[in-house]
Amino acid sequence: MFKGSEIFEKHYWDYCDQIAKIECGDIKDRLGIKCDGERMIIPFYSKDYRVSKDGIADTSGIRPDYMVCVILFKYILLCPERPQHDPEWTSFKDLKRSSHFLNLNFFTSDTEVAIAKHFAGRLGDLTQACESLNGSRHEMEVSYDLSMQFAALPQISLLLLFNDGDEEFPAQCNVLFQRHADLYLDPESLAMTSAFLAKSLKSTC
Repeated sequence: MFKGSEIFEKHYWDYCDQIAKIECGDIKDRLGIKCDGERMIIPFYSKDYRVSKDGIADTSGIRPDYMVCVILFKYILLCPERPQHDPEWTSFKDLKRSSHFLNLNFFTSDTEVAIAKHFAGRLGDLTQACESLNGSRHEMEVSYDLSMQFAALPQISLLLLFNDGDEEFPAQCNVLFQRHADLYLDPESLAMTSAFLAKSLKSTC
């Protein structure tokens, strides 16, 4: 095991120790999750994960990668005192909690730029990829070649807006969040949530 993985493993079990102090019944309604005994069942992009003091696993008993684990841990640990709902769409940089430029750069490069580059000239492929991840079409006042909404977590949805390139302009992608998103996750975790979407879309084709 290389040193980096040892650090990740330590952080993973530190998170589990924090989770052990939280009762699922106390937060399930605020987060929109379910309880199975001491385990919390959280859907992440429509795939269920079970979270407890013993760790995180999908329905097959497999631990997801570290990025997914951090997002799920943070979703539980940052649970607001009461449900929050402001469905207006906003950009990552305009969320209420100011984002450090490193988070913004990570979000831009690993989400918006990554999707635009990979799917430039491939609108049909992007449409199929979005549908395979249970994305639903979303009508906007401004016309886009593709507009798809994703339920990342029970209280957090993302909106992908894509215009393919032409002779004058390159392909462009924007990913928006509902304004209440940063009341459930910190900026870094939100950037990882959108980066996971980009990675999943790219992996389909």
